[in-house]
Order: sequence, then C-alpha cells, then structure tokens
Amino acid sequence: MARSSSGIVAGLTAAALAMVGFLAYQASATAPARPAAGAKAEPSPAAGQAQQPAAPQGPAKPGPLPADSGTGTRVVYSVGQKRVWLVGEPGKPEPRTFAVMPSTVQPKAGTYMVNSRSGAVTGSDGVPVEHVVRFATSDGVVVGFSARLDGALPEPDPKKKTGGIRMSRADGDAMWNFATINTKVVVVP
Repeated sequence: MARSSSGIVAGLTAAALAMVGFLAYQASATAPARPAAGAKAEPSPAAGQAQQPAAPQGPAKPGPLPADSGTGTRVVYSVGQKRVWLVGEPGKPEPRTFAVMPSTVQPKAGTYMVNSRSGAVTGSDGVPVEHVVRFATSDGVVVGFSARLDGALPEPDPKKKTGGIRMSRADGDAMWNFATINTKVVVVP
C-alpha cells in the first residue's frame, strides 16, 4: 500500500507542478512588456478597474491658455493644439484643460455662443454620443463637443463631413456642467 500511496502523491505533485507552470506561462503571455532599464513604467489599472482608451495626444505638457482667447468665463478651443480650456471667473483656480479629437469640419477662429445641447444623440458619424454642446455651423455642418458612449477617441473618417469634437467621457461631463446655453466659446488656431 505504501508504494501505491507514494505513486499517487508523486503523480499529484507532478500534475500540480505542471499546472503551476502552465498558469505562469499564461500570465507571462498576457503581461505588459517591461520597460527598458532606467525607463519609468506606466501604472497599471487597479484590479477590477476597466482600462480607458487612450486620450488623443496633445503636447506632452499642455501649453498655457492662448493669449488671444478673450476674457471672462469661456470655453477655449485651440484647433492647432487639439485642446480645450474651461475658463472660469477671474480669481478662480486654474482652468481645466484636456486634449480633444477634432472633427473633420472645423469652425473658423472667432467667438461663438453655446446655442443648443443634447444629453444623448447619434453623432453625425453614426456613433452614439452624450453631453453634446453645440456652438457653430461650418460648411453646413453643426459643430460641437461630445463624448462617445463607448469612450473611444478614434481619428474621424476623413471622407465624412462631421462636426463632433470628441473628448473622454469624464471631460465630456465637465464640459456639460460648464458650458450651458449662451456660454462663450472662443476658437483659436
């Protein structure tokens, strides 16, 4: 009986080691690449937290609020920097700024007013969006800020005339709360 017991234990041990090896292989195959020596690693999302799509890439460090962007409470949209600033009253904390994905149709530089808003609609590209803040029309296309419900920020199809300037859902929430009807929107190059 001792021989059969030790054979069973040896078999179970071998099976357990094989399973541990297999699980280690699976973990290493799905692990992100390690940064080169001396490079900083990107923080990974907390367990159970969904990874958000990457935001559009603007400058590594956002530039200052454009000097020619007016005064007072306003939304500033820099077409060239692909960036928005939500500017509050004088004396308030620094304006919130974030990168955006421009639409294929851009408004001309100038000052506009928010003229309509929608909580959720289908965008001109056929994608469900939320927190739509419209402020201009260019080439017969309505232009405004919005966030895709799926959180994605792909480049727009250059063959389509679209006016949706897209941002992350969190930035869309901030825009929605800030840019009510008749809020000034200043577009700079």
